[in-house]
Formats: sequence, structure tokens, C-alpha cells
Amino acid sequence: MSTGFFGDLQPIQYTGPASTEPLSYRHYNKDEVVLGKRMEDHLRLAVCYWHSFCWPGSDPFGGETFNRSWMAAGGDPMEQAKLKADVAFEMFQILGMPFFTFHDRDVAPEGRTLAESNANVNAIADIFEKKMADTGIKLLWGTANMFSNRRFMGGAATNPDPDVFAYAAAQVKNAMDVTYRLGGENYVLWGGREGYETLLNTNIKQELDQFGRFLNMVVEYKHKIGFKGTILIEPKPQEPSKHQYDYDVATVYGFLKAYGLENDVKMNIEQGHAILAGHSFEHELHMARSLGIFGSVDMNRNDYQCGWDTDHFGMNVPELALAYYEILMAGGFTTGGTNFDAKLRRQSLDPVDLIQAHVGSADAIARGLKAAAAMIEDGRLKGFVDDRYAGWQKPENADILKGGSSLETLAERVHKADLEPQPKSGKQEYLESLVNLFV
Repeated sequence: MSTGFFGDLQPIQYTGPASTEPLSYRHYNKDEVVLGKRMEDHLRLAVCYWHSFCWPGSDPFGGETFNRSWMAAGGDPMEQAKLKADVAFEMFQILGMPFFTFHDRDVAPEGRTLAESNANVNAIADIFEKKMADTGIKLLWGTANMFSNRRFMGGAATNPDPDVFAYAAAQVKNAMDVTYRLGGENYVLWGGREGYETLLNTNIKQELDQFGRFLNMVVEYKHKIGFKGTILIEPKPQEPSKHQYDYDVATVYGFLKAYGLENDVKMNIEQGHAILAGHSFEHELHMARSLGIFGSVDMNRNDYQCGWDTDHFGMNVPELALAYYEILMAGGFTTGGTNFDAKLRRQSLDPVDLIQAHVGSADAIARGLKAAAAMIEDGRLKGFVDDRYAGWQKPENADILKGGSSLETLAERVHKADLEPQPKSGKQEYLESLVNLFV
């Protein structure tokens, strides 16, 4: 039964690149085969619950602009949560996307106690379970919101108060249980406040030890309940904390190594967070694949004139092509996927705008995927990189990296042959022009 929120809008159809119909897929053709795999299986698109159905259109200087009925003041919170679930699954079906994602506090209101909060989440999960069975829509991942409530103002796993640490552990347990029950393919830890504001009141070593133990408990519980999905961490450098411990992929990898977690946890990488860390999206993806910890992505983009995480829908095809090149080079998604962690602009008031944003971004992502696949099939980009490092394939050079050399032996080699290496062009402009052939 329709909620009426989207009027009489019908499921979005693929109409092809020549179409001028804005509410249609012109490039996202889920059955198109790209590099031997259906596009839908490559991209594994997921609609996120929080930005799509929980964000009211506020910003630091103004209140809500969207006025959704399930957000109205004075309404019964659980009845509003049920209506929100109905609207969400109606939108999932209109878009024809296979997955969704959520935080526990997105789907159900917080109660007076954690037991009441958990009961609320589980009641909505019952509704989800039926809707998922009826529609075939799946859960890409679940997570817990441990940053909004004031109890978490000093962090969750890294909070100086052990009682807050215990509360966070109990909340994550329930969120993992719900994710497991709904067949979620991953569980994400997003440390919204796992960091510090000032070193004057902070013991970093203590907080990192807490964070490491917390994550180890998550991995232990995953195995205890038989959850086969992937545990993911989402790097983010700042906002709201001055410095967050999950700063970027390289920082998180060092943390995982320090606490023996590098084989159990992978990365959920967001474009906007990469920019906040002073990187490009493709840098973070490349780093994750190089370190063997690539898992999933949150797809959005930042406003480059604004110094915070603005979460625009991804529409920049050249950027997306470079991102999906790295994803494909990493072997593509296994349990992960492409989560639309993006929100409407606060002047985009109409329900149809929510549909249009996802449709337009899906088309841009599809174009990026196809451009990336064409670059891989062409082979010149990878071939250039392989040739640039070809010298390391020679036995005497490969032996250096295996520990079969020393400063003394290399010095002898240089002096004996009177080596004077000559630089070779990196041909950056040629490579950038090569990429432009495909986008």
C-alpha cells in the first residue's frame, strides 16, 4: 500500500543514453555486463536511512526545511518510525536498488533506558524483516549511533568513563544482533567522536588501548554469533572532534596492526572524509587496496569551497571513474558496496528531489564504472605503471626486497659498476590525457 509521500511515482526504468527523461536511468542498466559481471553486482547500490529519511534540512545557522510528517513534533515516536519505514521501502522499490543501510537511532527512537531503546530497534527490525522478505531488498550494513547523545560527548569506546564504554558495548551488541538477524553483509563502526578536543585533558595511549580492546570485542562477538559479514571501520579525520583516531586509511591500518586486527577489519571509505584528510578519494582507495583492507564505500562528494563534510550526491564522472578504477583494481566489492551517504540540499524540498538525486548519482556512478572498465581493458595506464617499476622484477633487485641485500652490498654494486642513474619522465600529462579519453 502506498504511503502517498511520492505521489503516483512509478519505479524508475532504464531508458538509455539518448533519453532526455530526468526520472529515468540513462546509464545505470543493472543487467548490462561490464568486465564479465552485471552492473548491479558490480556496484551493489545502497540507500542510506539517515540522510534520506532522518535529516530535516538543517544547517549550523538554520532549522529544518523539509517538514517530513514522520519528524513532526508531538507525534508518537514509534508510529512515526513505522511510517518512516513504510516510506523508506516505498522509495527503495521506486529506485530499484538492491540494498539499504542504517544506524540504530535512524530507524527507531531512543528510549528512557537502553533496554527500551533496544526494544524499539527490534520492533522496527521485525517490520524490516517482513518488508525485506516481500521485496527482496537486502541490508548492506548496520551500525550504531554513538555520537549524537550527550553521553557520548567525550567519545564512546574512547570515553574516559568506563560506564560509557560499557554502555557503548551494550548498544553495539544489539546493533550487531539486529544486523545479523536481517542478513546484513557487513557491520560498520563509525567513530563519530572517537578523538579529542584538547590534549590538556586527554591520555591518548589510554584511549587507543580502549579503542583497540573495544574493536577486539566486536570481532570476538562476530565469531561467537556466527556472523559471516565483514567488520568495517570508516576513517574520518575531524568533525566533530578536533582530531579523530580513525584519521585516514593509513592511520587506521597502523592502529589495526598495533592491536592485532589487520586480518579481521576492513575499510569503509567515504569520498568526503578523504577530502577532509587532505587526500583524494582515489588515494584512500588505492591505499586500502595496497594494504589489503579495502571493503566498501560511502559515496558522496564535498563542496570544495567549504571546509566541512557537506555530503553532496556524487555527480562528478571523472572523479568517479578514478574511484571505480581503484575499486576494480582491488578486485571489486565482495561483501561491500556503494552506499549513498549523501543528502539533499536544504532548498530541495520536494519528495521527487530525493528520487532525482539518487537517479542522477546512480547514472554518474555507472558512467564512472564503465570508464574505469574501459581503462582496464585498454591496459595502457596499468602498463605504464608496470613498465615504470619493471626494474624491480630483475632477480638481483627483487632480492633486495626479500632481505637478500644490505647497505654494504648495494654500495659495492654502485661503485663497481660506476652507476650514475638518469631520471626518466613520469609523463603525468600524458596519463591525465589518457584518462580523459574514457570519461
